[in-house]
Amino acid sequence: MLDSGRFMPKPTIAILAGRELFSSFFDQRRQRRLSRLAHWKLVPVATFASAIPTFLQGAQALITTWDSPYLSAQTAKRMPSLEVIAHCGGEVKKRYEGSLFKNLTIVNTAEPMARPTAELGATFLLYAARNVDYYRSALRKRSKSIYDEAHISGGIAESMLSREVGMIGLGRVARALVEMMRGFDVRWRVYDPYAPRALAKEMPVTFDSLGGVLRRSSLLMVAASLTEKTRGILSSERLSKLPDGAVVINIARGGLVDLAALTSEVASGRLRCALDVTDPEEPLPLGHPLRTLPGAITTPHIGGGGRKTRGEMADVAMDELERFFTGVPVKHRVTTKMLSRMT
Repeated sequence: MLDSGRFMPKPTIAILAGRELFSSFFDQRRQRRLSRLAHWKLVPVATFASAIPTFLQGAQALITTWDSPYLSAQTAKRMPSLEVIAHCGGEVKKRYEGSLFKNLTIVNTAEPMARPTAELGATFLLYAARNVDYYRSALRKRSKSIYDEAHISGGIAESMLSREVGMIGLGRVARALVEMMRGFDVRWRVYDPYAPRALAKEMPVTFDSLGGVLRRSSLLMVAASLTEKTRGILSSERLSKLPDGAVVINIARGGLVDLAALTSEVASGRLRCALDVTDPEEPLPLGHPLRTLPGAITTPHIGGGGRKTRGEMADVAMDELERFFTGVPVKHRVTTKMLSRMT
């Protein structure tokens, strides 16, 4: 923890979150730290939407979460003391009007989510490679034939050991996943036109065109940011280029994949999938086929981790606010230049 400035007046921080969500980030210990750092107050989202409370008008900082309302430049003008925003999350592009990134210091806390998200990707990879879901379904039947099948043929499961895996995107989460899977001697065939090619010297990755990755991927990991260029990158046509039996794993953003086209491919039995995110339907409707289809694994957007990760995100937010208010450069500022490459 940085020295928050013993002789400096405490800044005023408004937190745009409901009490329950706020508590999932800031436990009692972290609330005490926040109190040492600043005068702070929870501002209910409903209150913010209807009028700017007096406390907000004097706030020098905001802490926001994924339930916080959109902040326009016009609304920000009604908070003349505002200097810095710390967002407990990674996605900021759609939360604040673009001009605010020039006029304010806006930081995010994406870093603590990278390894937990990569961990879920590793879980999906192992589960899919060994086709655990198929065997679980077979053992639910009143038959022992699956034992004979495995005994005679060796079964249909493959191994992750020394496997080549396709990947779209080589950002923070993807790099954490590559490092996490080193013990399995996985080789990665990657499509990412922006990633430094020098990474191929440091990591077991080979860069390829999108078509090259799709044609060779029996396991395809989707880990790219969602931008105007990447939205729908896995269209119906591109999904058709995957080999029969391939598995599409998405731990990034639902909008990268044509959900209807993927659902059709899984329903036909040609492809399988493991999805933590879906778009445009999230939460997935109760009757959606991917909730129950054989070959489909879905989780409710849990990649970023649980309370431990949220606590680490709160720590990063407070670290950044301490840096800002003591005149030390922040580490996780989001600039206007970065927005075109961000979700």
